Amino acid sequence: MPRLLIVHHTPSPNLQAMLEAVISGATTEEIEDVEVVRRAALEATPSDALAADGYVLGTPANLGMMSGALKVFFDLAYYPCLDSTKGRPYGLYVHGNNDTTGAVRGIESVTTGLGWEKATPNVSVTGEPGKEDLQACWELGATVAAGLMP
Repeated sequence: MPRLLIVHHTPSPNLQAMLEAVISGATTEEIEDVEVVRRAALEATPSDALAADGYVLGTPANLGMMSGALKVFFDLAYYPCLDSTKGRPYGLYVHGNNDTTGAVRGIESVTTGLGWEKATPNVSVTGEPGKEDLQACWELGATVAAGLMP
């Protein structure tokens, strides 16, 4: 069964709402035969990444960058995954108070280096996520998961 790994750093209610929307989309009843695994960024391991067939990444934009927790995940998983995960799909959601540009740029640099393929547009939200933002998160989760269905 294909596996979707959701790696997230969720320190705020806004990010919690976005994560819950992603999970809801990825686990909707229309998605069949895809295992969805959720890991906090500081708990996710290279083995988790290697065992996954696709990824959803979630982070706050901290001081214009991805969270340190997501950076730790990438630091640990990058070289073990480098040759083994090329071409795998991913989706990204980012929340910031002012700007998410630097965080998105940093993550896209890492995923480009890994050879991962963006499966759907990024969801970048500043301020409190509205109904449309949460719907975009739902669609992100559903799109990445649906792309893994056998």
